[in-house]
Amino acid sequence: MAISRDKKLNKSNELIEQSERNFLKKERLNQPMSTRFRGYLPVIVDIETGGFNSQTDAILELGAVIPSMDESGKLVVDQTFFQRIVPFEGSNLEESALKFTGIDPNHPLRIAQPERDVFTNFFDIVRAAMKANGCNRAILTGHNAHFDHSFVNAAAERQKFKRNPFHPFSNFDTATLSGLAFGQTVLARACEAAGIDFSNEEAHSARYDANKTAELFFCIVNRWKELGGWPLGNQ
Repeated sequence: MAISRDKKLNKSNELIEQSERNFLKKERLNQPMSTRFRGYLPVIVDIETGGFNSQTDAILELGAVIPSMDESGKLVVDQTFFQRIVPFEGSNLEESALKFTGIDPNHPLRIAQPERDVFTNFFDIVRAAMKANGCNRAILTGHNAHFDHSFVNAAAERQKFKRNPFHPFSNFDTATLSGLAFGQTVLARACEAAGIDFSNEEAHSARYDANKTAELFFCIVNRWKELGGWPLGNQ
């Protein structure tokens, strides 16, 4: 009798485990983005600035791409964001940085918004996308992502936002990913190796660089799926 009860218990446990696996599989199909990156929504970000110091140097442009997943499980563009930003009061502008990006903060036709307004709007959009995709947090994705990440965090602290949708220190870096996938770490060369058109004349605009970084990230993630790397064999 004890053996029979043990068999029934084991069978019951197996059914429960199978039911849980089926439930998780169904959830992955319903909200694949939420399970692809451990509950994180990758948001591709590029920031153009007046220097390298996130605490003192102005943010001049913010570009972003928010992805979604198609029916085949591939990353695609869901929406884009771009805004020119008025340098915050007392911020530093390095002449060498302005020459590099070609941005003139004082151009009479430059339509820009205050930093607080831009990040309030941007964070709201990111949170809405997180909710739509069933994700619990955003993860900043960028080329040499630590740079953009430091400026996003500095802006959030400077504007005293209580809630920042991005993970405070983790990010996805396409310089590292493209080094692995294509043997290139410079954005232009990585795009070339991936078969993505890249214009040096249009580069160093937050809108353009965010779009190209997104293309590169999507290419790597989607190609990994095509090669059988995702989903994992035990899922």
